[in-house]
Amino acid sequence: MQLQVIQIRIKVFLLKDIPLNQTATKVTAFLDKGFAKDPDLLARHEDRGFKWYCNDFFYPPEKDGVYRKGKIYTITVRTADLKMANYFQKVCVDTITDEIKGLTSEIQIIPQKPIQAIWTVTPVIVKTEEGYWRGHMSLQQFEERLKVNLIKKWNAFPGNDKMEEDFQLYDLLEFINQKPVPFNYKQICLLGDKIRLHISDNERAQKLAYFSLFAGVGECNSRGAGFVNYQWY
Repeated sequence: MQLQVIQIRIKVFLLKDIPLNQTATKVTAFLDKGFAKDPDLLARHEDRGFKWYCNDFFYPPEKDGVYRKGKIYTITVRTADLKMANYFQKVCVDTITDEIKGLTSEIQIIPQKPIQAIWTVTPVIVKTEEGYWRGHMSLQQFEERLKVNLIKKWNAFPGNDKMEEDFQLYDLLEFINQKPVPFNYKQICLLGDKIRLHISDNERAQKLAYFSLFAGVGECNSRGAGFVNYQWY
C-alpha cells in the first residue's frame, strides 16, 4: 500500500493565556493526554522509537507572543498511521487540559505530487553533546545529519523499502533565521533553526520530501520540532 500523509487540523479553545515559550509543552500535553485510553497507543508513546507524527503549534500566531484565553486556534498534526490519525481526529476533540479544550477536527490526505521545496514552520533541532550545533559541527556535517536522520526514519517506517544514502536530497539549503531560534520544552531550552530545502528532482529525494511532511526534519518531531510546510512544482 502506498504511503499516504494524513493531515488533521484540530480547533482548540484556550482556557488560560499561554505565552510563546510554553506552547510546545502545553500543546504536547494536550495531544498526549488521550494516549492513556488506548493500551497500544500508550505503549507506542512510551517507546523510545519514532512516534510517526509531527505537529505545529497554535495558528494564527500572536504578534506579542501570548495566546489568549477565550480565543480559538488551530493545531495541525500529520501522520501516516491510520490508528494515530483516528486518535487525533476523534479523541483529541474530547480532550481537556488545564489550558486547552478540544473542539472540532478536519482530516484530509495530502496528495503525493512533485515537491519543489519544504521549509520548517517550527525550529529544526540537531543535538550534539555540546548543545547547539554551530561551533561544534561544520555546515557539511549539519546537512549530512539532516539527510541521514530522515533516511533512518524512512528505513524504520513499516512497509518501506530500504533506502541508501547515495543520492542528492536537495539542490539548495537556506537558513531563514539570522540567529538561533529557541525551542522551549518543559524546563529545557533547545536552540534550532528555520530552514528551507529546495528538493532535488529525483525519485528518492521526492519520496523523502513527501515522507518528511509527517516524519518531520531533524529531531524531537513528536514534541513539535521540525514540522514542515511544502510547495509543489
